Amino acid sequence: MCNSKDNHDRFEPGKATICLVNYKTEELTRLCLRSIRKYTRYPYEVIVVDNGSADSSLEYLRSLDWITLIARPPEEMTRTGSWAQGTALDLGLAACRSEFFLAMHSDSIVHKENWLAELVAQCGPGIACAGSGKLDLKPRWEILLKKLTDFKEWIRYRQGTAKPFYIRAICAVYRTEILRREKLSFFDPEKNLTCGQEIYHKLESAGYPMNVISPWKMAEYIYHLAHATMVFNPEFTVRKRTEKKCKKQLEKILKSPTVRAIRSDYSLDK
Repeated sequence: MCNSKDNHDRFEPGKATICLVNYKTEELTRLCLRSIRKYTRYPYEVIVVDNGSADSSLEYLRSLDWITLIARPPEEMTRTGSWAQGTALDLGLAACRSEFFLAMHSDSIVHKENWLAELVAQCGPGIACAGSGKLDLKPRWEILLKKLTDFKEWIRYRQGTAKPFYIRAICAVYRTEILRREKLSFFDPEKNLTCGQEIYHKLESAGYPMNVISPWKMAEYIYHLAHATMVFNPEFTVRKRTEKKCKKQLEKILKSPTVRAIRSDYSLDK
């Protein structure tokens, strides 16, 4: 949580800071960074927070002179999950000097030209945040069909036990000044919520307008491999179904012409 009294004129207008967190996922982080480099025209900087990887992914990040790297020592990483992700984003936010702060997962791959300008445009004057909920690589019709036939979710909704919506930090743009002014954090030690959840609800309670982007519109900008960091690190436990789904999605994405071009373009690292 940031406690400094920052003034608006300290934030560079018309610029975004993209912050992502890496933990032992060199291939995915490389794809994410290269895709940002390839498709971003809006003024930006990139901050990568490494959560004590101490492996080749950290060596790769240290080789990039166009990013700002915040490397956390392994001994500092006493917890995993939302704590590790959220506190890492808070470090990025504390270092942000741009008008906009964009929280992004390292298992996201940009695939649309000028994507950032379009996202920032969704966060107009007075709007605190713009982003979407869960993302899925399935076709829009399949997602809608699942929603219409998900009887368990319908029962939870009727019982009032359905999980409330919130804009997720998968790829969400925030106005830095508002986050600083409200002293908001991506991790609340008292509630241990998913990253972005507490920020969304506090902004909502404070009356700040937010722009919710549909998941299929967000999918026009990025591919997202849900739970990839956990799936590709054996120290974490994930359901076999989740692991199978993630690896299947990755296989599909890696075969796409867009991603193959990014993987083969080493100039994007320079």
